[in-house]
Amino acid sequence: MTTACSGSQPPSGTQTPSSAGASTPGGSPTSATATPPSATTQTPTPTQTTPLLELPRGGRQIFPAYRLVGFSGAPNSPALGRLGIGDLDDRVKEIEKVGAAYAKGRTVLPVLELITTVVDGYPGRDGLYRHRQSPEVIRTYLEAARRHKALLLLNIQPGRAHFMDEVKAYEPWLREPDVGVALDPEWAVGPGQVPGRVFGRTTGAELDAVAAYLSALVAQEGLPEKVMVYHQLHTSIVRTPSALRAHPGVAMVASVDGIGSPGAKTATWKKVIGVTPKVVHPGFKLFYVEDRQHGPLMTPAQVLALNPTPEYVLYE
Repeated sequence: MTTACSGSQPPSGTQTPSSAGASTPGGSPTSATATPPSATTQTPTPTQTTPLLELPRGGRQIFPAYRLVGFSGAPNSPALGRLGIGDLDDRVKEIEKVGAAYAKGRTVLPVLELITTVVDGYPGRDGLYRHRQSPEVIRTYLEAARRHKALLLLNIQPGRAHFMDEVKAYEPWLREPDVGVALDPEWAVGPGQVPGRVFGRTTGAELDAVAAYLSALVAQEGLPEKVMVYHQLHTSIVRTPSALRAHPGVAMVASVDGIGSPGAKTATWKKVIGVTPKVVHPGFKLFYVEDRQHGPLMTPAQVLALNPTPEYVLYE
């Protein structure tokens, strides 16, 4: 599971790019003054004759052509994952090196999973136990992803906020062809609950609503298929997953992310995948530090031997 940086402070003067009047960590309305760097000089729509936008390494569909391999984290925050350690370009090159062992007949598409909504152990002025990264941080990671023809996933640890509200706050970024989302329901808590003291949870219906929203964006903007990951370390984290449905233009992935020995992680994999709908692609998460406290880190060969074979492999 992703370790929350409960002692971190919200960035000063954070302004979230949102056309819907998103709130900053302080709770005051903001306007959408910051926009993501454009992948093209003109954003096409399905009715225009301009070439259709493609994924960073070509094509418009994620699977089965690609296998996603990535790191998660946040800037200058080693505790939050590998992506926040050292030089960002070096980390993407490392993803490429790690990913080479996962090709096995597919093209590896690197992923930068930036923790964009970060859960906090304190309520903040809005009482939602989370803060958002600044547009400048998101832009930095998107530009790095584009330098290496990679995907950027905006990871959301919502605290007491709702997933849909957080996803919509990043809509200007999600209208880009190489940006998706990763939802972390372990950190989605209810009223009166404090993240880190209890395991959060979500429902298949809530996840499905996000997928439907992303599908509409894809259709409106003529985008290539968009990735929507949800992390799950136990079957109780996602209630009624059967409510998930296939949505055009959205590749849903369940990332099984329990910490433990290879045997324990494999057991968790079997339980979670056993209740995951067939419309959801399998993903697997490894922890460089925490997993090694319980035994050796699983090798790429061991990960690829899981049944079904993971289509997204994430390292923290």
